[in-house]
Amino acid sequence: MLFSKILVAYDGSNLSKKALEKAVRLVQEQTGDQQAPELEIIHVFHYPTVIGDAYAVNAKEAYLEGAQLTLKGAKALIPDSLKVKYVLQNGDPAHEVLNYAKQNQVDLIIMGSRGLGAIRELFLGSVSHNIVQQSNIPVMVVK
Repeated sequence: MLFSKILVAYDGSNLSKKALEKAVRLVQEQTGDQQAPELEIIHVFHYPTVIGDAYAVNAKEAYLEGAQLTLKGAKALIPDSLKVKYVLQNGDPAHEVLNYAKQNQVDLIIMGSRGLGAIRELFLGSVSHNIVQQSNIPVMVVK
């Protein structure tokens, strides 16, 4: 068995869908082994900083509903034959993915790459770049 636990960082983008498809293929290829790898899908969303109590409550509800719909989209891409754990986290995406992977003994992270553009990435950094740079485990970035 190559991997025992695979974590897919999923945000609903086309590249994260490709990453999820790759993870599913990896799990299916190893299904004949005595112990197929576990597949976990994490979606991290971040509440915006807002001013005003009424708006903040409505915004949080809307972001949570959007995040739940994103995970529902991931579930639709998974064959019924696979057992998958779905995780929804709030916070900084790179930090939350790395923290989850560490706490749950994940041995591979799979995620899509992002084309933010050179200037934007210089100032903000991309989630995939941050995870690749900070991870202590292998990271597969799908293009």
